[in-house]
Parts: sequence; C-alpha cells; structure tokens
Amino acid sequence: MSNLPAHLDLRDDRFLRLVHPIAPLLKIAEGFTWTEGPVWFGDHDCLLFSDIPSERIMRWSETQGVSVFRDASGFNNGNTRDHSGRLLGCRHGTRDVVRTEINGALTVLASTYQGKRLNSPNDLVVSSDGAVWFTDPTYGILSNFEGYQAEPEQDARHVFRIDPVTGQVAPVVSDFIQPNGLAFSRDEKTLYIAESGASHDSKVPAVIRQFDVVGSSLTDRGVFATIDCGVPDGFRIDSAGNLWSSAADGVHCFAPDGTLLGKILVPETVSNLCFGGRYGHSLFITASTSVFQIFVNTNGAEAWTAQPN
Repeated sequence: MSNLPAHLDLRDDRFLRLVHPIAPLLKIAEGFTWTEGPVWFGDHDCLLFSDIPSERIMRWSETQGVSVFRDASGFNNGNTRDHSGRLLGCRHGTRDVVRTEINGALTVLASTYQGKRLNSPNDLVVSSDGAVWFTDPTYGILSNFEGYQAEPEQDARHVFRIDPVTGQVAPVVSDFIQPNGLAFSRDEKTLYIAESGASHDSKVPAVIRQFDVVGSSLTDRGVFATIDCGVPDGFRIDSAGNLWSSAADGVHCFAPDGTLLGKILVPETVSNLCFGGRYGHSLFITASTSVFQIFVNTNGAEAWTAQPN
C-alpha cells in the first residue's frame, strides 16, 4: 500500500486493520536516560513509566504533561497492575518485586529464592488467579547503570511465579540466557516470554518463546516469533491475540500464528509498550530517552487498558 506513512512498514494485509494511514507517531515526552515499564492507569487517565538509571517513575497525562511520580525508585524497571488496581514493579537496585498499596506504602512480594538474593527482576504480569509471574535476568547487576554491580547468587536466570495464597516464590522456567518481557494470551493458556540474551551474546537467538500454562507450571512449545532487528524486550497482547513487541527499529506486530504483520518504525530503540488512552486505542512506546504515542485500531487484552467516560 503506497500511501502508508514512512513510520508504518506493512508485511501482511492484516496489519491494515490494526493501524491507520493518517495516524501520526507522536513524541509525548523526552529527555530521559532509559525509559521502560509503561503502564496505563485508565481510572486516573495517566501513564506511568520508569526512567531506570535516573531512579524515577514518571507520570504523563494529556492534560497535565510530565511529572515525577516517585523519586528514589530503586532502579525500578517493569510495571503492571494487579486485579485491585495496585501498581506492581520490578526493582533492580533492591533486587525485588514490590507492590504499591492504595495508601502509598510499599510491600515487597519477592526478594529471595532458596535464601539467595534474586538477580534483578525485570518484568512481570499477573494471571487471573492473582499469581505474579516475573523474569529475573542479570541486567541490573551487570553494572552500576541500572542497579548495583554484583555477582549473581542464583544458579540461573529464572522465570518465577509468586503463589497468590502462600506467597511462595518458585521457578517455572530456568533455561533462558536472559528472560525479559512476558505476557499471557487472552485465555491464559499460553505464556509468551522474550529471550534477550543476544544483547550481550550474538549467538543467542532473538526470539519470543511460547509455553503452555498448566496450573502453576509451564510446558515449552518452542519459538513463537523471531525479532529481525535487535532483541525482544517488553511486549503486549491485543484483544485479537496479536503480539506487539519491542525491537531495535520499532514495534513489531505478530499475528496469533506468529506471522509478522508489520512494524511501527520508531527513531529510537524501543524497550517496551502498552495500550491505553481514554478508549484504549493509544499505543504508548518507551524508547531510549523518549516516550511515543500512536493510534491503533485495537485494544490491549490486559485489564485496566482504558476507563471510558
């Protein structure tokens, strides 16, 4: 389709149902060090996102612009919400998963496994039973840029599950080089997990893997999709089951069958994204030092995507 703007890269005609040819790619915030962890608060009409090296969680709204939501964030990276609407975050500095209570108090949900400190929790998602699933690569302890340099205490880069009743932390996958973003399919029968180990080892495939969810355990189903530029970091699933992933050249959109439908090309390396806006049709993109927004003709599958007036 020749009349598509330069920031839309069509690979499959199905992509045309998900984007709009005149929708601009807008830079809505800039001047950060490394942005990550976008999460939409529809009930407050705002976006929260992390500026990891600056140890801040930022707030953006269309009416009030950008402000600091939390200083001294502990090198907070990924964010999500639980089913009570509370903010959950992964902190590299304190190497834990933390929940912000309604009164603003912080509750640590996980910081150790088998008596040893976690590596540096990176991203997380909450399943319908209230369990918290999170990835634990070593990015936050590789240097002092996004945390505090240290030797890992864990014997692997696990993906963990926090039991919603007992609070027990248990690994569900242990063979990743560097597990990163993760998201459930709408029916929660599949968990997708990014392998971003190619960031430091070019021999590691830049893939998103898929797993069957069987209760509190996972069964490997192999590779769902391969990122052809950079590595997969954070991603989200839309209401039709398409997967929208970060990449070095922008956002890659994959159909439920793994076909690359198209790309939203972004002038900075994309780290993560989320759906939001008043009716859920905005895709918010954290990319290097900036945050971008673009209209898409779909909604996010996760809860709290939007709270229409």
